[in-house]
Amino acid sequence: MVRVVRSCIQSILKLVNSVMAMVGMAMILYAVWMIRIWQRHMDQLPFGGSDFPAPWFIYSFLGLGTTLCVITCSGHIAAETANGCCLCLYMVFVFLILMLEAGVTADVFLNRDWEEDFPADQTGNFNEFKDFVRSNFNICKWIGLSIVSIQGLTLLLAMILKALGPHHYYDSDDDFAPDTAPLLKNAVHSPSYVAGDPVYGSKR
Repeated sequence: MVRVVRSCIQSILKLVNSVMAMVGMAMILYAVWMIRIWQRHMDQLPFGGSDFPAPWFIYSFLGLGTTLCVITCSGHIAAETANGCCLCLYMVFVFLILMLEAGVTADVFLNRDWEEDFPADQTGNFNEFKDFVRSNFNICKWIGLSIVSIQGLTLLLAMILKALGPHHYYDSDDDFAPDTAPLLKNAVHSPSYVAGDPVYGSKR
């Protein structure tokens, strides 16, 4: 019974991890697209636009997407092996991501001047992203809540899988695999020997 529950939790954790991987890959693709547009814009400027600072918003988006993909890989390994150390490391990563998202969300909703906490973005992608979120706030809100719920679900599944442990438990003797079943059930016992002095026949 424990093996069935563990197998189901491992499959669900892998499935949820796949959703997080798709989110991370989407962020990476969006960041690559923004980088290409930024490079084209820089090529049109004199001296290659060397006076402009690095586009922090693009690289932050790329870094977050890469981080999500790395966490997803570690989660897949942890779900496959059900190793306690891997699961603990995976839970720490997911918890840190959740804390980062909670901090940014709290700063945006509680601080009226939250835009001043971020450096100026010369690419204009940050302003475009803000305008897109404001114009599609309901859709973005549900997408954000879905992502946070998925991350919370992965954290819960990892905790349950760690509690079950990586070892196999057997409820009865019938659960043993045939190759590990006792081989001496119908074995023929060898005759016993008695150690002693050898007996010689009488001389005639």
